[in-house]
Amino acid sequence: MSARWITGSVLLALALTACSGKAGVPPAAPYAAPGATSAGDPLMPGGGDGGYDVQHYDLDLRITPGGRPALAGTATITATATQALSRFNMDLTGLNVGKVTVGGVPATYTRTPGKLVVTPPKPIARGRFTVGVAYSGTPRAVNDHTLGRYGWIRTGDGIFTGDEPDGAHTWFPSNDHPSDKATFGFRITVPSGLNAVANGRLTGTSKSATSVTYSWQARDPMATYLAMVDVGRFKVRSGRTPGGVPVYVAVDPAVDADGLAALYDQTVKVTDAWAKLFGPYPFDSTGAVVDDAPVQFALETQTRPEYVAAMAAIPTVVAHELSHQWFGDSVTVTRWSDIWLNEGFATYAEWMWGEREDPRDTVQHQFDGRYAQTRSDDLWKVPPAAPGRTGLFGRSVYERGAMTLHALRKKVGDQRFFAILRAWTAEHRYGNATTPQFIALAQQVSGMDLHRLFQVWLYDQGRPVNW
Repeated sequence: MSARWITGSVLLALALTACSGKAGVPPAAPYAAPGATSAGDPLMPGGGDGGYDVQHYDLDLRITPGGRPALAGTATITATATQALSRFNMDLTGLNVGKVTVGGVPATYTRTPGKLVVTPPKPIARGRFTVGVAYSGTPRAVNDHTLGRYGWIRTGDGIFTGDEPDGAHTWFPSNDHPSDKATFGFRITVPSGLNAVANGRLTGTSKSATSVTYSWQARDPMATYLAMVDVGRFKVRSGRTPGGVPVYVAVDPAVDADGLAALYDQTVKVTDAWAKLFGPYPFDSTGAVVDDAPVQFALETQTRPEYVAAMAAIPTVVAHELSHQWFGDSVTVTRWSDIWLNEGFATYAEWMWGEREDPRDTVQHQFDGRYAQTRSDDLWKVPPAAPGRTGLFGRSVYERGAMTLHALRKKVGDQRFFAILRAWTAEHRYGNATTPQFIALAQQVSGMDLHRLFQVWLYDQGRPVNW
């Protein structure tokens, strides 16, 4: 046909054909655009990034506690572009970036507050790509007036990483939001005499005259806030639970041998007990780290919860953190407003373990004691499923969340209640989930209309009186 009759759509088709290249050569990315600058989570504004989904982090870290720099790392990140990308962002704070590559080719980059902004040498088509970031510096903890101090924290003989909710960006470039889970590999080099503990399984060690390198692999998907690297002079005990789960427990030397043995035994006992109640243990190892970090929390870091000594000695705290391996770690929230799915469930597990330890301290007793607190605004004015940023780790999320589960248990009966929990951990294993999905599953498994129960317990302000 005459050129004057070629329509715009035909011209577009010809252009796309021309840029497709030779067979076997991927086309240039059409209509590439920048990825979103956040995950769009209102409780963590600015956190996370869009346009890609991380599949794997490979972190090669040289950590010299007290050194300058304290950290020199290379992060090799495998991701899937969910759109054609002209540029993309990663979460990273306060560290010096020396080089960025995309697909092995140097890329340009800039820094904005909390972000590393990467422009690849050519637009990225939808599909798999790799990013390499060489970086160094002395990480600093997050000091948030609402959420407290977390992230990379210096200890007496090393470092502690407690990242919930968004502290991973203090020590490695990441898509730092729980909606983007990935597998991890760690290669951690530390001065001789120190130990480095991370998530998953220890796959090897190697020594030089002045340093030792520990390799760890976390082969199951993990949210960034659950990643951990602790460095110190740890005493270690390893083995297997009677149920066959490998165990690795590391404790600071300030914890005596009896404390190490007690924590190891408690970890073994709780891991196997919860596997019988909640479904098979979801990961390839269990364990604990006790460090001398100047914090007042324990954290459910995947496969290896972190404790300070006082908390590691409390059986119900160990039960709480290990229950998170199912509720929070394997099944992870999609948005932070659903955090009761982590903490309400773990608090309920804590109550159940307390009843095992002392039959007089029943779950019903725990429920009744809180229900009698008629004037507790922190329980009754903050809905667990809509806590806001200030209530993210408040009493309502933990305790009223647990009370919601007990109200459900009383409504549907034990057989259906535990069937709901096992179905939840099975259907969303290694994934992300939401409160509406839990409500739908509870109704499906129980065969009952539970809308009012969940409305008054999770969403309404005020002390529930009829459900």
